[in-house]
Amino acid sequence: MRKEILKKLIATPGSKHKVANFDAGFTGRINKEEADMLRLKNVDKLAKLQDRLYAQDRYAILAVFQGMDGAGKDGTIKHVMSGINPHGCQVFSFKQPSNEELDHDYLWRISKCLPERGRIGIFNRSHYEDVLIAKVHPEILLRNKLPDVHTLEDVNKKFWTKRYRQINNFEQYLVENGIIVMKFFLNVSQEEQRRRFISRLEEEDKNWKFSSSDFEESQHWDLYMKAYSDMLAHTSTEIAPWHVIPADNKWYMRYVVAQLICDKVAALKPQFPKVTATQQQQINTYKRLLLDETEDVNTDMLEEKEAVGVGN
Repeated sequence: MRKEILKKLIATPGSKHKVANFDAGFTGRINKEEADMLRLKNVDKLAKLQDRLYAQDRYAILAVFQGMDGAGKDGTIKHVMSGINPHGCQVFSFKQPSNEELDHDYLWRISKCLPERGRIGIFNRSHYEDVLIAKVHPEILLRNKLPDVHTLEDVNKKFWTKRYRQINNFEQYLVENGIIVMKFFLNVSQEEQRRRFISRLEEEDKNWKFSSSDFEESQHWDLYMKAYSDMLAHTSTEIAPWHVIPADNKWYMRYVVAQLICDKVAALKPQFPKVTATQQQQINTYKRLLLDETEDVNTDMLEEKEAVGVGN
């Protein structure tokens, strides 16, 4: 992917951002046929890179997906991760927190699902729900029993500044310990979201995807865009920047995500562990033993055949 195009997809760390400044329909002078071809190549390449990442057992990738309902999170994850060995990939979706989760800090359930070294972890929604839906509906924070939040008046600018800082510190800790954080905001336009909701209602095989809550949350579009804009401004950092992925064209969105993840894993230069002299000696020994067994088996089979021939 050209560097100048990549720059357009990053929320520059330390800058103010508005979602409206990012074009949800951008396709980077590439057509669907070419994008699909490149995505498939990247999926195949990523599968090979992930084998090395798993064998090396030193780094993990955490890919965080956020976006409005209908942005295409599920489909993108499916199409990008389709070729990866399931043993080396983990996918977690974060819904409304349970009572047990509410009795812990908001990063507790996130920490439990972090990928092990050598694996690619996928978060379909994430800790960012706590600065998105919680910002649009601050009343839900009253259930969290936070020491400094007793009324809605306590959910103020100071509160959000502290929460953004906590998230940035958490992600810095992860990166410094070998968990590379990649963040994707799938930026779908309001009109495209409406079309996808209509499609879910008109096509029987898509009815199951529609939820009344999706429609209800879409009525708070402006508040969500403000929350996403604040998220980009305060949590896009040098070590874990936000990639704002144009999501109105699914084929372009999937190609871009596959390319970015593939590039990131390749940059780590994962390698299969080198075999030591002792290990090589063992390999040679067992290889010789197995080959000897094969020769013995073939000799026995030949003798049996010859015996049967003599008897006849």
